[in-house]
Amino acid sequence: MGNIEDVVGSLEHKIGKVLHNLELLKLANLKLNEELEVTKQEILTQKKHLANWEEKYEALKMTNAILGSDDNKRETKLKINALIRDIDHCIGQLSE
Repeated sequence: MGNIEDVVGSLEHKIGKVLHNLELLKLANLKLNEELEVTKQEILTQKKHLANWEEKYEALKMTNAILGSDDNKRETKLKINALIRDIDHCIGQLSE
């Protein structure tokens, strides 16, 4: 009988350890999920900042081209032509 009691006691002890480890893993998982959400928000913020800086850079390039910078003249002319075509298209749609 002592042998069965030892086995049952050992099983109870091991089950207790497993349940404790399960709780620790749940807490660690929760913490990691929270960190993941924070990181996702930081990435979104950084993407917005990046898009803002890219927009400013493009505006600066266009300004430099308009002011006489030779580096981006061709690109600026193409953009202006595209804008003119878009405006013409809009005017055409409004006259219909």
